Amino acid sequence: MARLAHHVFFTLKDNSPAAVDSLVADCQKYLDDHDGVIGFSVGRRDAELDRPVNVKFDVSLHVIFRDRATHDVYQTAPRHLEFIERQKENWATVQVCDSLLED
Repeated sequence: MARLAHHVFFTLKDNSPAAVDSLVADCQKYLDDHDGVIGFSVGRRDAELDRPVNVKFDVSLHVIFRDRATHDVYQTAPRHLEFIERQKENWATVQVCDSLLED
């Protein structure tokens, strides 16, 4: 069964340090420790890496799920939905990249 990588790139309306800190903290509080999560990380864009190929965003979230089924359960989990409600008003754009991982 293939693992599923769920990568989310947030660009914020208010990208002040406090707003970025709030999003990172809420990712850590609400999005880690779901059933089937086998890898989790969240971080800020490295502004020093500013090549033409670098995508501009404020916060990136990376969650690796054991399989597609656990990803699908996560999408409607109460903690995930609470995270969205808490943070969505400050999102200018959200880009999601999901992929099946090959060994």
